[in-house]
Amino acid sequence: MSVILHSAIPEALTGNAALPGTRPCDPDDWLRVDEVYAPQMAYRAALLRDKRAAVLFAPDDALDPARELLEETLAILPVKGFTVAGGTVGCPDGREVQIDRNAPLLTLGHLVQEDLCILEKRGSEHVLTGAALCFPASWRLADKVGRPLTTIHDPVPAYDGNIAARVQRLFDGVQVGRPLWRFNRLRYADPDLHQPVRQDPDAPRPYHRSERQCILRLPRTQAVVFTIHTYVVGDPAIASPAPPR
Repeated sequence: MSVILHSAIPEALTGNAALPGTRPCDPDDWLRVDEVYAPQMAYRAALLRDKRAAVLFAPDDALDPARELLEETLAILPVKGFTVAGGTVGCPDGREVQIDRNAPLLTLGHLVQEDLCILEKRGSEHVLTGAALCFPASWRLADKVGRPLTTIHDPVPAYDGNIAARVQRLFDGVQVGRPLWRFNRLRYADPDLHQPVRQDPDAPRPYHRSERQCILRLPRTQAVVFTIHTYVVGDPAIASPAPPR
């Protein structure tokens, strides 16, 4: 278990978290860098090294949108405290990451705190076709790949047929350059960011976990990207008004 705690969950993530609860997001605000960037990235690197099959799904048929997502990310990294020069990215924690356009999701997994899920339209629904998911909240990537939105969230009690249809409409309607965001709030028995297994429902849960989730459309491939930025705090630390970069 790796203990990486924020000093507080941002105030904007402490209101009503009812599904789907989305609101507009600035074009580059789907990507954030906060106080625990360095330890979170060190943990991500360890997971990508030691548990790659569990946290990375990068099939060849999702390479095109994954490459586009990498290019979109590289374009906004400089305003987030990174340097992009040639084939290398200088990160806020002092690391240098080589850009590998043949492994774009793996590259992104070493660059940003966000977990990244690529969903593409297959028939009438969006299907999970690629992901770098190091910090799942009680779900396993292997159980969700290739599945549509209406079944990805099974068996979340609040995610009924009505909510599923509304979420699908959100994914259909999100526009290029106009991302959306929402958040959730969860309680956990331990603070580990990597939580692929469901919790014991009877265990005490002293840790607060909140995910800032963004939905954006890629302009060329029209794939939709679902991003997850995870905050974890102990009981005393709930809200802070200070925004991250």
